[in-house]
Amino acid sequence: MDAVFASPRILIVRLSAIGDVIHGMPVLNALRDHWPGAMLAWLAEGRCGDLLEGHPALDELIRVPRKWLKSPREVWRLRRRLRAYHFDITIDLQGLTKSAIAASLSGARRRIGYGGADGRELSRLLNNYLVDPTATHVVDRNLELLKPLGIVRPRPRFLVPLDTEAQKTARAFLNDSGLSKPFALINPGAGWPSKLWPTERFAEVARFLGKKRNLPSVVVWAGNEELHMAEQIVAQSGGCARLAPRTSLVELAALAHDARLFLGSDTGPMHLAAALETPTVALFGPMPHERNGPYGDGHIAIQKACLAGGSRQRRNANNDTMLAIEVDDVCAVCDRLLNGSNGVTNAA
Repeated sequence: MDAVFASPRILIVRLSAIGDVIHGMPVLNALRDHWPGAMLAWLAEGRCGDLLEGHPALDELIRVPRKWLKSPREVWRLRRRLRAYHFDITIDLQGLTKSAIAASLSGARRRIGYGGADGRELSRLLNNYLVDPTATHVVDRNLELLKPLGIVRPRPRFLVPLDTEAQKTARAFLNDSGLSKPFALINPGAGWPSKLWPTERFAEVARFLGKKRNLPSVVVWAGNEELHMAEQIVAQSGGCARLAPRTSLVELAALAHDARLFLGSDTGPMHLAAALETPTVALFGPMPHERNGPYGDGHIAIQKACLAGGSRQRRNANNDTMLAIEVDDVCAVCDRLLNGSNGVTNAA
Protein backbone atom coordinates (compact mmCIF):
# COMPACT_ATOMS: atom_id res chain seq x y z
CA MET A 1 0.00 0.00 0.00
CA ASP A 2 1.25 3.48 -0.79
CA ALA A 3 2.11 5.80 2.06
CA VAL A 4 -0.78 6.86 4.27
CA PHE A 5 -1.26 10.04 6.23
CA ALA A 6 0.35 10.59 9.62
CA SER A 7 -3.12 10.76 11.17
CA PRO A 8 -5.46 8.95 8.77
CA ARG A 9 -9.24 8.90 8.89
CA ILE A 10 -10.26 5.24 9.12
CA LEU A 11 -13.64 3.53 9.01
CA ILE A 12 -14.06 0.01 10.40
CA VAL A 13 -17.01 -1.83 8.87
CA ARG A 14 -18.39 -4.67 10.97
CA LEU A 15 -22.14 -4.36 10.82
CA SER A 16 -23.10 -7.38 12.95
CA ALA A 17 -23.28 -9.65 14.97
CA ILE A 18 -22.56 -9.14 18.67
CA GLY A 19 -19.73 -11.66 18.95
CA ASP A 20 -18.20 -10.50 15.67
CA VAL A 21 -18.24 -6.87 16.78
CA ILE A 22 -16.41 -7.94 19.94
CA HIS A 23 -13.89 -9.85 17.84
CA GLY A 24 -13.20 -6.63 15.92
CA MET A 25 -12.34 -4.53 18.98
CA PRO A 26 -8.65 -5.54 18.96
CA VAL A 27 -8.41 -4.06 15.44
CA LEU A 28 -9.73 -0.76 16.77
CA ASN A 29 -7.23 -0.76 19.64
CA ALA A 30 -4.32 -1.70 17.39
CA LEU A 31 -5.12 1.22 15.09
CA ARG A 32 -5.26 3.63 18.03
CA ASP A 33 -1.95 2.34 19.38
CA HIS A 34 -0.32 2.77 15.96
CA TRP A 35 -1.87 6.17 15.19
CA PRO A 36 -2.78 8.02 18.42
CA GLY A 37 -3.96 10.99 16.37
CA ALA A 38 -6.04 9.08 13.82
CA MET A 39 -9.78 9.63 13.43
CA LEU A 40 -11.33 6.19 13.99
CA ALA A 41 -14.97 5.41 13.23
CA TRP A 42 -17.04 2.22 13.20
CA LEU A 43 -20.13 1.41 11.15
CA ALA A 44 -22.57 -0.98 12.88
CA GLU A 45 -26.17 -2.09 12.44
CA GLY A 46 -28.84 -1.69 15.11
CA ARG A 47 -28.07 -2.73 18.66
CA CYS A 48 -24.78 -4.36 17.65
CA GLY A 49 -23.23 -0.94 18.16
CA ASP A 50 -24.34 -0.70 21.80
CA LEU A 51 -21.17 -2.30 23.12
CA LEU A 52 -19.05 0.23 21.20
CA GLU A 53 -20.60 3.26 22.88
CA GLY A 54 -17.92 4.95 24.92
CA HIS A 55 -15.06 2.78 23.68
CA PRO A 56 -11.83 4.61 24.58
CA ALA A 57 -10.25 4.04 21.15
CA LEU A 58 -13.29 5.12 19.10
CA ASP A 59 -13.98 8.65 17.91
CA GLU A 60 -17.27 8.07 16.12
CA LEU A 61 -19.89 5.30 16.15
CA ILE A 62 -22.00 5.45 13.00
CA ARG A 63 -25.20 3.46 13.24
CA VAL A 64 -27.25 2.22 10.32
CA PRO A 65 -30.63 0.46 10.53
CA ARG A 66 -30.83 -3.22 9.74
CA LYS A 67 -31.82 -4.01 6.13
CA TRP A 68 -30.56 -0.58 5.04
CA LEU A 69 -29.29 -2.04 1.78
CA LYS A 70 -32.86 -2.81 0.68
CA SER A 71 -33.83 0.85 0.87
CA PRO A 72 -32.43 3.20 -1.82
CA ARG A 73 -33.21 6.12 0.49
CA GLU A 74 -31.15 4.59 3.33
CA VAL A 75 -28.29 3.77 0.95
CA TRP A 76 -28.19 7.35 -0.29
CA ARG A 77 -28.46 8.69 3.24
CA LEU A 78 -25.58 6.48 4.38
CA ARG A 79 -23.47 7.62 1.43
CA ARG A 80 -23.96 11.25 2.36
CA ARG A 81 -23.15 10.59 6.03
CA LEU A 82 -19.99 8.63 5.26
CA ARG A 83 -18.69 11.04 2.61
CA ALA A 84 -18.89 13.89 5.11
CA TYR A 85 -16.11 12.25 7.13
CA HIS A 86 -13.63 12.15 4.21
CA PHE A 87 -12.27 8.73 5.13
CA ASP A 88 -8.86 7.74 3.80
CA ILE A 89 -9.09 4.04 4.63
CA THR A 90 -11.80 1.47 5.28
CA ILE A 91 -11.31 -1.94 6.90
CA ASP A 92 -14.03 -4.46 6.05
CA LEU A 93 -14.03 -7.04 8.86
CA GLN A 94 -17.19 -8.73 7.59
CA GLY A 95 -16.26 -9.78 4.08
CA LEU A 96 -19.75 -9.61 2.59
CA THR A 97 -21.29 -7.69 -0.29
CA LYS A 98 -23.17 -5.32 2.02
CA SER A 99 -20.12 -4.50 4.16
CA ALA A 100 -17.98 -3.91 1.08
CA ILE A 101 -20.70 -1.71 -0.44
CA ALA A 102 -20.73 0.35 2.77
CA ALA A 103 -16.95 0.72 2.53
CA SER A 104 -17.26 1.84 -1.10
CA LEU A 105 -19.98 4.35 -0.22
CA SER A 106 -17.50 6.09 2.08
CA GLY A 107 -15.41 7.21 -0.90
CA ALA A 108 -12.18 5.99 0.72
CA ARG A 109 -9.46 5.24 -1.83
CA ARG A 110 -7.90 2.47 0.26
CA ARG A 111 -10.40 -0.26 1.07
CA ILE A 112 -8.92 -3.23 2.90
CA GLY A 113 -10.76 -6.53 3.00
CA TYR A 114 -10.42 -10.27 2.97
CA GLY A 115 -9.17 -12.28 0.03
CA GLY A 116 -9.63 -16.01 -0.33
CA ALA A 117 -12.56 -17.83 1.28
CA ASP A 118 -13.09 -15.07 3.87
CA GLY A 119 -13.78 -12.56 1.10
CA ARG A 120 -17.30 -13.71 0.38
CA GLU A 121 -19.85 -12.76 -2.26
CA LEU A 122 -18.78 -9.59 -4.11
CA SER A 123 -16.51 -8.18 -1.39
CA ARG A 124 -13.30 -9.13 -3.22
CA LEU A 125 -14.38 -7.05 -6.20
CA LEU A 126 -15.34 -4.00 -4.16
CA ASN A 127 -12.38 -3.89 -1.75
CA ASN A 128 -9.06 -3.02 -3.41
CA TYR A 129 -6.45 -4.22 -0.86
CA LEU A 130 -7.03 -7.90 -0.13
CA VAL A 131 -5.43 -9.96 2.63
CA ASP A 132 -5.40 -13.76 2.75
CA PRO A 133 -5.27 -14.54 6.49
CA THR A 134 -3.18 -17.43 7.77
CA ALA A 135 -4.06 -17.41 11.49
CA THR A 136 -6.65 -19.78 12.98
CA HIS A 137 -8.72 -17.73 15.42
CA VAL A 138 -11.03 -15.08 14.00
CA VAL A 139 -9.54 -12.39 16.28
CA ASP A 140 -6.07 -13.02 14.86
CA ARG A 141 -7.46 -13.21 11.32
CA ASN A 142 -9.06 -9.80 11.80
CA LEU A 143 -5.77 -8.36 13.00
CA GLU A 144 -4.05 -9.63 9.86
CA LEU A 145 -6.10 -7.12 7.87
CA LEU A 146 -3.83 -4.44 9.32
CA LYS A 147 -0.74 -5.76 7.51
CA PRO A 148 -1.15 -3.37 4.53
CA LEU A 149 -0.92 -0.53 7.06
CA GLY A 150 2.36 -1.78 8.49
CA ILE A 151 0.75 -3.12 11.67
CA VAL A 152 1.98 -6.66 12.23
CA ARG A 153 1.17 -8.90 15.22
CA PRO A 154 -0.20 -6.17 17.51
CA ARG A 155 -1.05 -7.02 21.10
CA PRO A 156 -4.73 -8.04 21.12
CA ARG A 157 -6.84 -5.98 23.53
CA PHE A 158 -10.62 -5.57 23.73
CA LEU A 159 -11.16 -2.77 26.31
CA VAL A 160 -14.92 -3.36 26.35
CA PRO A 161 -16.46 -0.19 27.80
CA LEU A 162 -18.74 -0.49 30.84
CA ASP A 163 -21.75 1.77 31.21
CA THR A 164 -22.00 3.34 34.66
CA GLU A 165 -25.80 3.26 34.82
CA ALA A 166 -25.87 -0.34 33.60
CA GLN A 167 -23.44 -1.29 36.37
CA LYS A 168 -25.70 0.35 38.95
CA THR A 169 -28.72 -1.55 37.59
CA ALA A 170 -26.87 -4.88 37.58
CA ARG A 171 -25.54 -4.43 41.10
CA ALA A 172 -28.96 -3.39 42.39
CA PHE A 173 -30.35 -6.68 41.06
CA LEU A 174 -27.52 -8.63 42.69
CA ASN A 175 -28.08 -6.90 46.03
CA ASP A 176 -31.84 -7.43 45.86
CA SER A 177 -31.21 -11.12 45.13
CA GLY A 178 -28.86 -11.50 48.07
CA LEU A 179 -25.86 -12.11 45.83
CA SER A 180 -23.22 -10.13 47.66
CA LYS A 181 -20.81 -13.06 47.31
CA PRO A 182 -19.29 -14.27 44.01
CA PHE A 183 -21.65 -15.77 41.46
CA ALA A 184 -21.56 -17.66 38.16
CA LEU A 185 -23.35 -16.42 35.07
CA ILE A 186 -25.14 -19.00 32.90
CA ASN A 187 -26.37 -18.25 29.39
CA PRO A 188 -28.34 -21.23 27.97
CA GLY A 189 -29.37 -19.60 24.69
CA ALA A 190 -27.73 -19.86 21.30
CA GLY A 191 -28.29 -18.45 17.85
CA TRP A 192 -28.62 -21.91 16.29
CA PRO A 193 -30.59 -24.90 17.64
CA SER A 194 -27.52 -27.02 16.85
CA LYS A 195 -25.58 -25.05 19.50
CA LEU A 196 -28.05 -25.68 22.34
CA TRP A 197 -27.12 -27.73 25.41
CA PRO A 198 -30.05 -29.24 27.42
CA THR A 199 -31.49 -27.08 30.17
CA GLU A 200 -31.51 -29.98 32.64
CA ARG A 201 -27.74 -30.28 32.21
CA PHE A 202 -27.25 -26.58 32.88
CA ALA A 203 -29.38 -27.06 36.03
CA GLU A 204 -27.13 -29.93 37.16
CA VAL A 205 -24.06 -27.75 36.74
CA ALA A 206 -25.78 -24.95 38.69
CA ARG A 207 -26.45 -27.42 41.52
CA PHE A 208 -22.83 -28.53 41.45
CA LEU A 209 -21.56 -24.96 41.59
CA GLY A 210 -23.96 -24.05 44.38
CA LYS A 211 -23.53 -27.10 46.59
CA LYS A 212 -19.91 -28.09 45.93
CA ARG A 213 -18.34 -24.69 45.28
CA ASN A 214 -20.71 -22.41 47.23
CA LEU A 215 -21.14 -20.41 44.03
CA PRO A 216 -24.73 -19.41 43.18
CA SER A 217 -25.67 -18.88 39.55
CA VAL A 218 -27.54 -16.16 37.70
CA VAL A 219 -29.25 -17.30 34.49
CA VAL A 220 -29.48 -14.66 31.75
CA TRP A 221 -31.75 -14.75 28.73
CA ALA A 222 -33.00 -12.80 25.71
CA GLY A 223 -36.47 -13.30 24.23
CA ASN A 224 -39.36 -15.52 25.27
CA GLU A 225 -37.79 -18.81 24.17
CA GLU A 226 -34.64 -18.23 26.20
CA LEU A 227 -36.73 -16.97 29.13
CA HIS A 228 -38.53 -20.33 29.19
CA MET A 229 -35.18 -22.14 29.15
CA ALA A 230 -33.83 -19.96 31.95
CA GLU A 231 -36.94 -20.54 34.07
CA GLN A 232 -36.51 -24.30 33.66
CA ILE A 233 -32.89 -24.13 34.80
CA VAL A 234 -33.79 -22.08 37.86
CA ALA A 235 -36.69 -24.41 38.73
CA GLN A 236 -34.44 -27.50 38.50
CA SER A 237 -31.41 -26.01 40.24
CA GLY A 238 -32.45 -26.84 43.79
CA GLY A 239 -32.32 -23.20 44.79
CA CYS A 240 -28.79 -22.73 43.44
CA ALA A 241 -29.74 -20.43 40.52
CA ARG A 242 -31.63 -17.17 40.19
CA LEU A 243 -33.36 -15.75 37.15
CA ALA A 244 -31.88 -12.54 35.78
CA PRO A 245 -34.25 -9.76 34.77
CA ARG A 246 -34.49 -8.68 31.17
CA THR A 247 -31.12 -7.09 30.37
CA SER A 248 -29.79 -4.80 27.70
CA LEU A 249 -26.42 -5.57 26.14
CA VAL A 250 -24.65 -3.07 28.35
CA GLU A 251 -26.38 -4.50 31.45
CA LEU A 252 -25.32 -7.98 30.37
CA ALA A 253 -21.76 -6.67 30.09
CA ALA A 254 -21.99 -5.31 33.63
CA LEU A 255 -23.16 -8.68 34.97
CA ALA A 256 -20.51 -10.57 33.02
CA HIS A 257 -17.82 -8.25 34.33
CA ASP A 258 -18.80 -8.91 37.96
CA ALA A 259 -19.22 -12.69 37.57
CA ARG A 260 -16.67 -15.14 38.95
CA LEU A 261 -17.38 -17.59 36.12
CA PHE A 262 -19.34 -17.66 32.86
CA LEU A 263 -20.90 -20.76 31.31
CA GLY A 264 -22.51 -20.87 27.87
CA SER A 265 -22.22 -22.06 24.31
CA ASP A 266 -20.89 -20.36 21.18
CA THR A 267 -22.76 -17.05 21.47
CA GLY A 268 -22.21 -13.31 21.66
CA PRO A 269 -22.61 -13.27 25.48
CA MET A 270 -19.85 -15.90 25.76
CA HIS A 271 -17.48 -13.80 23.68
CA LEU A 272 -18.44 -10.74 25.71
CA ALA A 273 -17.57 -12.49 28.98
CA ALA A 274 -14.23 -13.68 27.60
CA ALA A 275 -13.40 -10.18 26.32
CA LEU A 276 -14.13 -8.85 29.81
CA GLU A 277 -11.61 -11.41 31.13
CA THR A 278 -14.21 -13.29 33.15
CA PRO A 279 -13.14 -16.98 33.34
CA THR A 280 -15.29 -18.62 30.68
CA VAL A 281 -16.41 -22.20 30.08
CA ALA A 282 -17.58 -22.42 26.48
CA LEU A 283 -19.51 -25.41 25.11
CA PHE A 284 -18.82 -26.11 21.44
CA GLY A 285 -20.52 -28.45 19.02
CA PRO A 286 -21.08 -27.64 15.34
CA MET A 287 -18.33 -25.01 14.96
CA PRO A 288 -14.63 -25.56 15.68
CA HIS A 289 -13.51 -23.98 18.93
CA GLU A 290 -10.05 -23.33 17.48
CA ARG A 291 -11.49 -20.62 15.23
CA ASN A 292 -14.40 -19.32 17.30
CA GLY A 293 -13.63 -20.20 20.91
CA PRO A 294 -13.18 -17.79 23.82
CA TYR A 295 -10.11 -15.70 23.10
CA GLY A 296 -7.28 -15.26 25.55
CA ASP A 297 -5.98 -16.93 28.67
CA GLY A 298 -8.21 -17.97 31.54
CA HIS A 299 -10.91 -19.65 29.44
CA ILE A 300 -11.65 -23.26 28.50
CA ALA A 301 -13.59 -24.53 25.50
CA ILE A 302 -15.12 -27.99 25.71
CA GLN A 303 -15.70 -29.81 22.43
CA LYS A 304 -16.29 -33.53 22.01
CA ALA A 305 -17.33 -33.48 18.34
CA CYS A 306 -17.54 -31.05 15.44
CA LEU A 307 -19.52 -30.91 12.21
CA ALA A 308 -18.13 -30.65 8.69
CA GLY A 309 -19.68 -28.56 5.96
CA GLY A 310 -20.69 -24.93 5.58
CA SER A 311 -22.49 -22.63 7.98
CA ARG A 312 -25.91 -23.48 6.55
CA GLN A 313 -25.39 -27.20 7.11
CA ARG A 314 -24.11 -26.64 10.62
CA ARG A 315 -26.93 -24.25 11.47
CA ASN A 316 -29.62 -26.70 10.32
CA ALA A 317 -28.11 -29.78 11.97
CA ASN A 318 -29.40 -31.34 15.18
CA ASN A 319 -27.56 -30.76 18.44
CA ASP A 320 -25.94 -34.19 18.71
CA THR A 321 -22.46 -32.64 18.91
CA MET A 322 -23.59 -30.64 21.94
CA LEU A 323 -25.21 -33.69 23.53
CA ALA A 324 -21.80 -35.38 23.45
CA ILE A 325 -20.73 -32.98 26.22
CA GLU A 326 -21.58 -34.52 29.59
CA VAL A 327 -22.36 -32.74 32.85
CA ASP A 328 -19.26 -34.25 34.46
CA ASP A 329 -17.13 -32.74 31.67
CA VAL A 330 -18.44 -29.29 32.44
CA CYS A 331 -18.21 -29.61 36.22
CA ALA A 332 -14.60 -30.75 35.95
CA VAL A 333 -13.70 -27.77 33.75
CA CYS A 334 -15.51 -25.36 36.08
CA ASP A 335 -13.39 -26.78 38.89
CA ARG A 336 -10.22 -26.23 36.85
CA LEU A 337 -11.00 -22.58 36.24
CA LEU A 338 -12.15 -21.91 39.79
CA ASN A 339 -8.93 -23.52 41.02
CA GLY A 340 -6.89 -21.21 38.81
CA SER A 341 -6.03 -23.51 35.90
CA ASN A 342 -6.47 -21.83 32.54
CA GLY A 343 -5.80 -22.23 28.84
CA VAL A 344 -8.10 -23.25 26.02
CA THR A 345 -8.47 -26.98 25.68
CA ASN A 346 -10.32 -29.57 23.67
CA ALA A 347 -11.85 -31.78 26.32
CA ALA A 348 -12.61 -34.68 23.97
